[in-house]
Amino acid sequence: MAGSPCVGILALQGDVREHERLLGSLGARTTRVRRAEELREIDGLVLPGGESSTIDRLARAFELRDPLIARIRDGLPVYGTCAGMILLADRILDGSAGQRTFGGLDVTVRRNAFGRQAQSFETELDVPEIGAPSVRATFIRAPAIEEVGPDVTVLARVPDGRAVAAEQGAVLATAFHPEQTGEPRFHERFLRAVRSV
Repeated sequence: MAGSPCVGILALQGDVREHERLLGSLGARTTRVRRAEELREIDGLVLPGGESSTIDRLARAFELRDPLIARIRDGLPVYGTCAGMILLADRILDGSAGQRTFGGLDVTVRRNAFGRQAQSFETELDVPEIGAPSVRATFIRAPAIEEVGPDVTVLARVPDGRAVAAEQGAVLATAFHPEQTGEPRFHERFLRAVRSV
């Protein structure tokens, strides 16, 4: 594993352990990122699910926000799930007062697009870019993509047509939680981007 990529997981709040387990099963080394200097030691970064407004506030409090934005702009491969998708969006709808994102994905995302915790659900998604079988996707207070820029590829949509997975260059985002269902193919796709940089 010495030559395997080192993937940072933003560990301010959210489901960090689940990403560690899944990435470890795919041969990646992981480290938790809480300080700006730790961003220099990683080959890729995961923004986990959690509470996007809390992660935003903590990133500012830990003086991590600006260095993180700079690394994303410099081409650091990043994968965001649920709250991570919100944080990667260039534009946000229904954010909490003063909420900001890190950006990197030319999309407009609606926070809590599918309702509150009680409206959480699972569904099957066809994702041609990762192949068969379909993906069992878990949505928990999940966002949805409402507008997509010209350089963004939509990877999956729910039956009503809303986009729930997208990528742009080295930035990948899903509104759902593959790390919670043990679905490895999005993390594998992310790791291919990490290894190619």
